[in-house]
Amino acid sequence: MVVNIVDELRILGFSEYEARSYMALLSSGEALTAYEIAKGAGLPTSKIYQVLARLEERELVSIVDGKGKKKFTAMDPDEFFSQFRQGVNDTISHVRRELKTLKGSVSASAIWNFRDYDSFRERCVRMVRASGKNLLISSWKEELDFLADDLKTAQSRGVKIAVVHFGQTGMRCGAMFQHPIEDTLYQERGGRGFVMVADSKEAVLATIYGESVVEGAFSMNRGFILLAEDYIKHDIYVMKIVRRMEKELIERFGERYRKLRDVYSDEEERRR
Repeated sequence: MVVNIVDELRILGFSEYEARSYMALLSSGEALTAYEIAKGAGLPTSKIYQVLARLEERELVSIVDGKGKKKFTAMDPDEFFSQFRQGVNDTISHVRRELKTLKGSVSASAIWNFRDYDSFRERCVRMVRASGKNLLISSWKEELDFLADDLKTAQSRGVKIAVVHFGQTGMRCGAMFQHPIEDTLYQERGGRGFVMVADSKEAVLATIYGESVVEGAFSMNRGFILLAEDYIKHDIYVMKIVRRMEKELIERFGERYRKLRDVYSDEEERRR
C-alpha cells in the first residue's frame, strides 16, 4: 500500500525521497526533527536536508520551533491537494491558450489511431460532453452503456441525437433505430462496429474485438467526417424503410435481405 502511494506521488511530481519524507511526517502526527524524519522514512541522513528544502519550497512542510531544535510539520493533505489541483488547472489553462496560438490548419487533417480501449472510451466521452448541436451514433450495447448518462445530459441541453444500435439496449435517448441483421454483421466483421460524429466537426470510427481490444481512429478531417456521417445516415434511411416495408423487402430480396446486400449484382429472389 505504501509503495503504491509513493509511486502515485511520484506521478504528481514528487521524488521518491520527497514522497517518503512527506508520508513519514504525516504518519507521525507531530513535528519532527530532520533526523527523526530520515529515520521514519528510511532515508540516509546526508540527504534529508536537501529533501526537506525542496518540500519547504513547495510549501509541503513548515518549520516550527521545537525548544531550540529545528522541527518540521507537514501540510494537511486536503490543503495540499486543493492547492495542487488549482495550480494544475491554472497551468493547463495557460498552456492550452498558448498552444492554440501555435495551432496551424494542418492539424485538422490528422487521423489519430487509438492505442487502447481506455483511450477510445475517453475520446468518445469527451466528444459527447463537448457536443453542442447534434450527435450521430452507430453502436452496440457495450459502448452505449458507458455513454448513456452523458448522452442523456447532452439531450437535456438541446443536442439532437440519432442512434443506430445493434442488439437490444435499455437506453432511450433521441431517435433510436435498431439494426435488423446485427448477428450477420457481427459474424462478417468479427467484432462490434462503432461510429460517432459530433456536430459535423469530429468523428470516431472503430471496431471492438472481444471485451476491450479496439482498432479505430479519431479525426477532424472533413473527408473522414463526411464518410462517417454518410455511413450512419445511410443506415438510418434503410432502418426507416425496413420499419415500413419489411415484408415486401423480404419477399423481394430474401431472408436477412440477402440479395439487397449483394452489392455486386442487382437481382431479386426468384418468384415462386
